[in-house]
Amino acid sequence: QVQLVESGGGLVQAGGSLRLSCLVSRSIFNINVMGWYRQAPGKQRELVALITSSGSTNYADFVRGRFTISRDNAKSTVSLEMNSLKPEDTAVYYCNVRNLWARDWWGQGTQVTVSS
Repeated sequence: QVQLVESGGGLVQAGGSLRLSCLVSRSIFNINVMGWYRQAPGKQRELVALITSSGSTNYADFVRGRFTISRDNAKSTVSLEMNSLKPEDTAVYYCNVRNLWARDWWGQGTQVTVSS
């Protein structure tokens, strides 16, 4: 059963924008933190942005000021608005949710490619 479904990836030129969305199954309860991670070829998966149940956000330094994370609890979604994209932002982006007991769920990933 697929519980996190990402959408919105694609190919964009440097300086452009993309919006990623993640639909979270309502079978996942007591979600605490929702976030986005990314993994570029040959590199480890890294945190991009997090948002807590209270709406507090945390961003990696390399995206702060360019990316914005948001969540809609009523729609069970978490989104990532990405502006001023750079070629080094090219990666597979993964949605993540963590419940109150620190159990994690991951999406299948969506490819973001930024051309120079």
